[in-house]
Amino acid sequence: MTTTEAPGAYLDHAATTPMSPAALEAFVAEAGRTGNASSLHSAGRAARRVVEESRESAAAALGARPSEVIFTGGGTEADNLAIKGIFWGRRSQDPRRRRVLVSAVEHHAVLDPAFWLAGHAGADITLLPVDGEGRLDLDALTDELAAHGDEIALVSVMWANNEVGTLQPVREVARIAHRHGVPVHTDAVQAVGQVEVDFAASGVDALTVTGHKLGGPVGVGALLARRDLPLEAVSHGGGQERGVRSGTLDVAAIRSFAVALREAVDARGERATALADLRDVLVAGVRRVVPDAVLRGPAPDATTPSGDMARLPANAHFTFPGAEGDSLLYLLDSAGVQASTGSACQAGVPQPSHVLLAMGVEETDARGALRFSLGASSTRDDVDRLLEALPGVAERARAAGLVSTRPGGVA
Repeated sequence: MTTTEAPGAYLDHAATTPMSPAALEAFVAEAGRTGNASSLHSAGRAARRVVEESRESAAAALGARPSEVIFTGGGTEADNLAIKGIFWGRRSQDPRRRRVLVSAVEHHAVLDPAFWLAGHAGADITLLPVDGEGRLDLDALTDELAAHGDEIALVSVMWANNEVGTLQPVREVARIAHRHGVPVHTDAVQAVGQVEVDFAASGVDALTVTGHKLGGPVGVGALLARRDLPLEAVSHGGGQERGVRSGTLDVAAIRSFAVALREAVDARGERATALADLRDVLVAGVRRVVPDAVLRGPAPDATTPSGDMARLPANAHFTFPGAEGDSLLYLLDSAGVQASTGSACQAGVPQPSHVLLAMGVEETDARGALRFSLGASSTRDDVDRLLEALPGVAERARAAGLVSTRPGGVA
């Protein structure tokens, strides 16, 4: 039995992106070898060598020290380790540290463990507001820290939003939080490979990255964490990875992840420019063929006060008035165009995006959302195929929406 890539235009790279040939080759090569990286015999030592070389490579690509790289089973595990591990570590030092500050537009891999702590470990969660483009309100963060600094365990603000592509002021967040002695975690899953991500230069204390967003395999990632950061284990067993992430290391996945990460970081400058150019064609085209579609997040050419880009180069997120996102998605899929209603982890859930609601988008408008995300394999043909299909798809989705709101209509 053979497998082939799905036909048509794939515009959902933010959910997962194809493995690069180099990463796939590395994975296959390591998967054919035997050896537990915790074993002391020669096969085990060879596996350990691969892991440590991969750790050094990942650290160099992200501006970290090798000892700061903790391999995990992906971004969700890394986020859980950061939110729960830092909370428990800080609270063990000072029982007053019960508050957790997270932005209102975080991925559920951050929001859900935070609210789990509220329900099971006595945490108090504060959702930090954002503006209409999804950018964190730094004044709100400053006020929370000034009022409750001695009670705050950690702050978590993502580097780049997975739905609307907004880049957050991570360096400013770290600078403000550190005035009060509060550590900062950032989920950089969407940012790595698209914008410069330097762990040391950013000032954050912990950072999440995953493999399958940048050309590596699913099921592997890392949490970068400062050595002096209080971090309690979430899983227990063999004591691997600094004792905070037990479990037999997946040597093949780790090696493949390191190769993909190095490749993505090295190609970032040229690739980001090409992706931004293609995204601009996509944005202009969508506005032309569906004039009332609304781009969400910063404008493609928007910059921050410091002069940096305000939006990921590969992201275009629209809402389509009068249409349901799920209808748009399935109709596009039938036309050979694969996109997303937002976070892949929420696909199929009939509720509007919490990100859009936090940005002040009305619920009826938020239901008509589509995210188009580009990657290394994206082409102008992909965009052209979308633009050819989209007008008819939008018309049919709106018609379906009208039928579902009539008495006796089918939703």
